[in-house]
Amino acid sequence: MRRVRVHRLGVVPYGDALELQQRLQRARIRDVIPDTLLLLEHPRVLTLGRGAREGKNILASAERLEELGYEVHEIGRGGDVTYHGPGQLVGYPIVDLAPDRKDVRRYVQDLESLMIQLAGTYGIEAGRIPKLNGTWVGDNKIGAIGVRISRWVTMHGFALNVSTRLEDFGVIIPCGLQGKGVTSLEKELDREVPMAEVLDRLEERFAAIFDAETERSERPPLEGVPASAWAPEPWRDAPAR
Repeated sequence: MRRVRVHRLGVVPYGDALELQQRLQRARIRDVIPDTLLLLEHPRVLTLGRGAREGKNILASAERLEELGYEVHEIGRGGDVTYHGPGQLVGYPIVDLAPDRKDVRRYVQDLESLMIQLAGTYGIEAGRIPKLNGTWVGDNKIGAIGVRISRWVTMHGFALNVSTRLEDFGVIIPCGLQGKGVTSLEKELDREVPMAEVLDRLEERFAAIFDAETERSERPPLEGVPASAWAPEPWRDAPAR
């Protein structure tokens, strides 16, 4: 059974979280830290994955986005354009899939199952749509996925809409998909859903799906880890698959 250290980080600016993930991934590749799960929220931000082309699925100008308080980041995960913001639970697993889970498709399906099962604990029937990543309630997306894997160590991950302001998605075509909508736990249940409660349920389901024992840590994720463990080494760091 694998052991996964869980950090609940609260609200973290996207750029800071990205840099932290990159450092943790390098440290995990070098086997300096254990498998790690970061759980957090972001301020308003749009992220452009490798599938995004010239921002064609962004419906507002750069000036308008700045006026509305959105940051925009081009990143190395899969997928198109995605929105993150308050009320959305974002999970970044930094886990080594070796030796027994070296299957990218299985990993993505496991993340989908995580959100499907979590929604199920609230009586919400969520599922998959063939050929589309993520977790859906009917034709409305409740959870998004985008991953990057180097030397079988993961980063990026999933985003589940808990109490997200769904109007904030209005500046994009989510994941570049025409004719699809978005939803949240609160919209489906028509009531408030405490984030702390969702975090507890997600940790339980993550442990079950990944056959893991989780331990929550209040320490900063890189506390006590020497810089040599996470410093970039281009000749050593493998490219993403």
